[in-house]
Parts: sequence; C-alpha cells; structure tokens
Amino acid sequence: MTTNMGLLDRLLRTLAAIGVGILYATGAIGGPTALVLGVVAVAFLLTSFVGTCPLYWPLGLSTRRENRA
Repeated sequence: MTTNMGLLDRLLRTLAAIGVGILYATGAIGGPTALVLGVVAVAFLLTSFVGTCPLYWPLGLSTRRENRA
C-alpha cells in the first residue's frame, strides 16, 4: 500500500478527530450526530495513522509531496 496523504492532510484529520472527541466529552454533541461524527473521527484517525486514504485512489488524488532527488 502506497501512502497518498501528506503531512498536513494527516495532521488536519487528526485534529478534526480530536475536536469531535472534545465535543462529545463536553456534551456539545450527542445522539445520532455524535454517532455519525464518531465514525468519521475514527476513520480520520485510521487513515491518518496509516497514511493512505482509500477514497483518494479512484479519484487519482494524492496530497503527498513526491521526493525529488
């Protein structure tokens, strides 16, 4: 599996997931909204740690900077 996510993309996804966790912990979100955002946050964390977003492949996207040596 090749990585297709750059550092900024991974950082923003991690921060968004942390933000959802904070909203849930403070009680700002609940019910179905919390469930949907929780699933998205988990997906963001997984793709951030792996460095690969499966949705980028069919679209031919990559936010990763290529090494130019």
